[in-house]
Amino acid sequence: MKNYEMDLTAGNLAPKLLRFSIPLVLTNIMQVLSNMTDLAVVGRFSGPEALGAVGSVPNFLFIFTGLVIGLGSGVNSICAFFVGAKSKKDLSETIHTAFVICFVFGVILMAAGMVLARPVLLLMNTKPELIDGAVLYFKIYMVGIPFEALFNYGNGVFSAVGDTKRPLYFLTASGIANALLNLVFVIGLGMSVDGVAWGSVIANFLSAFLVLLALAKGTGDARLEVRKIRVNWQKALRVIKLGIPAGLQNMIFGFANMFMQMGLNSFDAVMVSGNAAAANADTLIYNIMAAFYVGCATFIGQNYGAGKKGRVVKSYVWGTVFSFAVGLALGILLLIFGREFLSLFTDSEEVIACGLERVKIMAFAYCVSAFMDNSIAACRGLGKTLVPSVMVSLGSCVFRIVWIFTVFAHFKTLPSLFLLFPCSWILTAIFVFAYFLVILKKAFPKSAQSNSELKILNGEMLK
Repeated sequence: MKNYEMDLTAGNLAPKLLRFSIPLVLTNIMQVLSNMTDLAVVGRFSGPEALGAVGSVPNFLFIFTGLVIGLGSGVNSICAFFVGAKSKKDLSETIHTAFVICFVFGVILMAAGMVLARPVLLLMNTKPELIDGAVLYFKIYMVGIPFEALFNYGNGVFSAVGDTKRPLYFLTASGIANALLNLVFVIGLGMSVDGVAWGSVIANFLSAFLVLLALAKGTGDARLEVRKIRVNWQKALRVIKLGIPAGLQNMIFGFANMFMQMGLNSFDAVMVSGNAAAANADTLIYNIMAAFYVGCATFIGQNYGAGKKGRVVKSYVWGTVFSFAVGLALGILLLIFGREFLSLFTDSEEVIACGLERVKIMAFAYCVSAFMDNSIAACRGLGKTLVPSVMVSLGSCVFRIVWIFTVFAHFKTLPSLFLLFPCSWILTAIFVFAYFLVILKKAFPKSAQSNSELKILNGEMLK
């Protein structure tokens, strides 16, 4: 059987990080394309109103998906540490405990989303002509959240052992299924936002099924066995302690962006639709950059467990370099081909013109986020997420809300709205980077003379 696992504690780091991250890039692209097909299909075949309805949901939806992604990243960091420390028993207990934790949280989030859909979308000042479609899409999408939680769990486990290829294969299959289902439901059966929502639910189920099947049939250390599925409370607390703050970081961004959406909703419906189309570029570029953050956290996790400070530092540096370069390059490409990109979602010149206004503002902002997000990932790799979560709350959430009610309230223009992104990223990056340097020093004290001593100290820090 082909061995998909990779030892991240030895070898030339930069090429290995790149080789590890490229499948993650493709995986994240498939996730984004899967979501983009929802907008593309309804925009093309159901009209601007359906496009605006689906486009009104992502910021609110990310509060829920962000938590399951955070849980998956927490599972990844803990498993990577035990892989680096070569502790098979702890790794197995974490894998089986995390399965239960992720599924239960997925079900809880599904129920919460069903209840909160209309009240929150109304609070966000969603346009009256868009609200019913937005609520319908959101509630149906919530049915697939437990499956999305399980896929992110499996993806986190596979990435921790250096396997980033199989999750890509599974997501590619579900992405193709999603696109085909969207076309069948919308064009063939005459459905609209409900059709693309059910397509997403089925695709999420397929990706979760495939990743769990692969874990169950595995022969390596990352194996899920039904008879071993039970909660080890010590490991459960570790997963929750690391995963929940990581998820809350994502939720905080989603919450702050809801206020941005409120500001955007103060413009007319055409502007809302144009920005809904242009926002797909944000999601695409962020997720491509995020692959290097996952790579950084996983490399740091394994090398932290192995007690190799030099490789931890190099992982941080190269993760930042790669993500910054990719963000800058993709921003420039978007600026050049913005019209062609927006035409994938609508044939309305008026909507495209509105979308291009956002593209011109954001094109050179994406790369700035690398300094903040990679520092957060590095802290997670060292087993710390609570303090970065507080910093994100202040630098990205509180700061953005204040900006909306001060700077944007004064100017009421698109530039005054979207410039809050790079400003908040820079502010948060400064504090998170400083914190990373502090915990790096504590993780590798000068008093520890050997790798075995460091492993013991690092294990205590994760408790």
